[in-house]
Amino acid sequence: MKSNFPPIYFFYPKKAWHKDMPMVADQYWYYNVPGQVTFGMYASIIQTYLYLKDAGFPCELVTEMPTEGIVVAHRRSFPFHQQPNSKLLMICYKANYDPHPYAQLHVVLNPNDVRAGYHFIPHWRQTGLIPRDPERGDRFENIAYFGLRGNLAPELRDEQWEKIVQSLGLSWRVVEPEQWNDYRDVDAIVAVRHFENQDFTYKPALKLYNAWHAGIPAILGRETSFQAERKSDLDYLEVTSLEQTIASLKRLRDDAALRRAMVANGHVRAQATTPAQLTSEWKTFFQEVAIPVYEQWCAASPFKRRSFLFEHYIKMRWRELVERVTQTDALGRKRQSSDEDVVSKMPQPLTP
Repeated sequence: MKSNFPPIYFFYPKKAWHKDMPMVADQYWYYNVPGQVTFGMYASIIQTYLYLKDAGFPCELVTEMPTEGIVVAHRRSFPFHQQPNSKLLMICYKANYDPHPYAQLHVVLNPNDVRAGYHFIPHWRQTGLIPRDPERGDRFENIAYFGLRGNLAPELRDEQWEKIVQSLGLSWRVVEPEQWNDYRDVDAIVAVRHFENQDFTYKPALKLYNAWHAGIPAILGRETSFQAERKSDLDYLEVTSLEQTIASLKRLRDDAALRRAMVANGHVRAQATTPAQLTSEWKTFFQEVAIPVYEQWCAASPFKRRSFLFEHYIKMRWRELVERVTQTDALGRKRQSSDEDVVSKMPQPLTP
């Protein structure tokens, strides 16, 4: 990187700060208070900052929005009305939210979410991940789901599902958030948000990455993030129905050679999402994308910058209008809210 590169900031607002947040990149931590701080905000901003800092990359973590340089912020913490001045480049970590109306660049977690100005960088694998205990050998007993129970397909939340798993001679559990890093006694994961054809374009392939790093096979739903990563049938088993899920469990239970092959393949595939590899991708993103865009923005004429902001303002208003019409049609009545109410509210996440 050239010596006169601009300052690079990671913005994490004071109101979202929590005293227990670790300042160690690979230390597991989970905390979730609606409207304040979430694990996703921590992982996207503070964790990225810590990995880059540990690698010697020049960047700074701030709790106040800077007025000059390059700033990266999570969509939930970027002020909704924030507009870049002539010396500020805004990079929005989009996650599973709508884009920021005025950010010049977005980072997305699914390659299918890429468009002009959007750049895909994989999600960090689980911090502090403890892989499956190698002493378990070929044992195949414990099946688990790592994630919020509400994001699991209804069929897999039903008591009947647990009975089905038990009838196969296996056990089933939904892992609590405090243990999302612990795969020691897990022999396979099942993670399906919905059995219908819903692609969840904005979601990352994090559960697949974690399975590869943990050394366990994965049975997953039909999601574009998983499919984008798939290079062979050994990457994971895809299911689109409860019957297929049961059949996949039986297949893994009865075929130790398949399990070993999937685990060996996962170890290879995991190399693409190691902290070192993703740190390198972030550095490349800043050097080859963000800094050139920043320089172009600073060198642009005032008219060109105003045109950019006006164009994005129109897009924002159009999106609000479409949302209003959709909601009015769905509810059968006109939504009662002022323009100011619409644009000032905290952005709401897309369908989980």
